[in-house]
Amino acid sequence: MAFEFPDRVPLARIPTPLHRLDRLSKAWGANLWIKRDDLTGAALSGNKIRKLEYEMAEAMRVKAKFVITCGGVQSNHARATAIAARQLGIEPHLVLRTPDGKPPTEWDGNLLLDRLVGAEITWITPEQYRNERGAIMAGIANRLGAAFVIPEGASDARGALGYVAAVKELAEQSKAAGVDFAYVAHACGSGGTSAGLAIGNAIFDAGMFPVAFAVCDDESYFKNVIGGIVKEFAATFGGITDPAAAKLSIVDRYKGVGYAQSTAEELAFIREVATAEGILLDPVYSGKAMFGVKQELAAAKTFRRGAPICFLHTGGIYGLFPKRFEFGF
Repeated sequence: MAFEFPDRVPLARIPTPLHRLDRLSKAWGANLWIKRDDLTGAALSGNKIRKLEYEMAEAMRVKAKFVITCGGVQSNHARATAIAARQLGIEPHLVLRTPDGKPPTEWDGNLLLDRLVGAEITWITPEQYRNERGAIMAGIANRLGAAFVIPEGASDARGALGYVAAVKELAEQSKAAGVDFAYVAHACGSGGTSAGLAIGNAIFDAGMFPVAFAVCDDESYFKNVIGGIVKEFAATFGGITDPAAAKLSIVDRYKGVGYAQSTAEELAFIREVATAEGILLDPVYSGKAMFGVKQELAAAKTFRRGAPICFLHTGGIYGLFPKRFEFGF
């Protein structure tokens, strides 16, 4: 199906590589490939950059002088937004949550990069984040004027465009590689990437069923969030007439002990993948998702035996650094 994309700002280094994980495929008895969206850039590494190409294009169209967004203290999205904003001559303002709503004592990982590019930061508590983050960002926007607000994870209809386009890119790559992916497995934290994959799969009839591994919340929550993004997309950009056509599966069994919290087993698994393939997964998103893929394969759940699986590496390398002591080296 033909689909006309709106304007974007070229920020990501795309197309990102696609290759087979030969050693893990052999060890796990699977046909596992990886789409390297951790390689969308260096400072601009990860899945958020594809979304920000469309968000920032809109910010520039409306002549925004400030961009405001939100996330956790080690938010990949917030870091990417701050850096992309600076590259485009826009002032970044971040609303970040910490357990007590106060600045942390160590500036590490993503937060260090936020600081280096001079992002203004408003600190809030988890309760404020749950209940008031939209109002807080709106208040900052009203105070600053000429501000463009991007939601958590750039997870709205506009941000989803990034992964609608990624489906088209992946379909072309898979054809060139001679592989027909049955599934696209990926981490799900705010729903925008999952929504884009589901919409793109429907628009382009790609036959690559998205499997979202939740790293927080649960299946019911993400069905509601992703469903809302899909409906907004259909109303705003078209491409699909029936939002129900954007199908996907949500697996919520591998969140572990909590968002951005790691078990010893999860950290050992990240080392296992790094040793086997030289690929660095992050502890918040891709590590939990790939761990889930391994467990589901072992239990013969979710994935059809022998079917080609593409794992979408959504980045997050800077999230490894705050975990350095937990690895026990």
